[in-house]
Amino acid sequence: MNRATAWERATQGRAAPFAVVDLDAFDTNAADLARRAAGRPIRVASKSIRVRHLLQRALEHEGFAGVMSYSLREALWLSGTGVRDLFVAYPTTDRGALEMLAHDEQALEEIAIAVDSAEQVDALQRWLPAGAPVRVVIDVDASLRVGPAHLGVRRSPIRSPRRAAAVATAARRAGLRVVGLMFYDAQIAGLPDSSAAVRFVKARSDASLQRRRGAVRRAVEEAVGPLRIVNGGGTGSLEVTGTDPALTELAAGSGLVGPTLFDGYDAFSPQPAVAFALPVVRRPAKNIVTVFSGGYIASGPAGANRVPSVHHPRGLDLISSEGAGEVQTPLRGKAARDLDLGDRVWFRHAKAGELAERFDEYVVVRGDEVVDVVPTYRGEGKNFG
Repeated sequence: MNRATAWERATQGRAAPFAVVDLDAFDTNAADLARRAAGRPIRVASKSIRVRHLLQRALEHEGFAGVMSYSLREALWLSGTGVRDLFVAYPTTDRGALEMLAHDEQALEEIAIAVDSAEQVDALQRWLPAGAPVRVVIDVDASLRVGPAHLGVRRSPIRSPRRAAAVATAARRAGLRVVGLMFYDAQIAGLPDSSAAVRFVKARSDASLQRRRGAVRRAVEEAVGPLRIVNGGGTGSLEVTGTDPALTELAAGSGLVGPTLFDGYDAFSPQPAVAFALPVVRRPAKNIVTVFSGGYIASGPAGANRVPSVHHPRGLDLISSEGAGEVQTPLRGKAARDLDLGDRVWFRHAKAGELAERFDEYVVVRGDEVVDVVPTYRGEGKNFG
């Protein structure tokens, strides 16, 4: 029995649209991520999950430790529910959340926030109550530079050991506790192996980072003392990035879910663990059906790889002139002839966590049975941007 057939049996009679999480696939993906990390602990990227039940399930797997959050308010909320060891991997200007952090003794010991410049350090010094011992992690640019070319994402302005040490020193002088470093190698972790050129860029980038990460860590530790967190990698680079002895941990989230953007890698093939069902509501032509809703477009550069993909039944495709729509989505293909009004079409999202912003709950499936229904962040009334 394929997974979509099992989902169909498990959810028979349930009104679509709805989303499912397949526990067997989720657990298989978790085990494969841990295998690829080869003993290096994996911090779970919450932005790729956005369901507390699934965050906790991931943390219960051997090889996973800590949460990489994307919002300080999210981290404060998770801390209040009992989640420990949280790293907010993006800078914050939320003064209200910073005030809450400064006055929460437990959160001060459990939450660290990213900084990547003296400018951010100065801002935190102004916004935080005097003497608030907030824990910070220095975010270091992990992109590849080839001449004037910048290959990777635009995150931190820090690249050199000297500059990283200078920001760490400034943070310590401001009363912040420097506890770590972060290096996100997006051009390795987030880039499918689509060509020989891409594989060459990845290999060259890894070789460069293997030299630079260690030098940055040594410089920062000489400036401010031992670091507890030295984080790197992502779902697409665990077995590569994890070989660097300068790192203490890796990060991953999307690999637990298996969205379509991670279908094109050489080293691994995640199982589709999250999917959503939409009902057939029209038949404009013999080989065309229209399903309700469906315009769940992923963030990033606009393009065909950011739209949902039909998972089941095979033989249906989006119509290029309409795409995935706000209220309805037409689909063309031979399989349309076998669908009746009310039948479900199963889709996968391009990215992992963003689907949770569309649904209040995930139907939890194991085999061909529904074993639970759990709220997403949205279902718990939480929206962190």
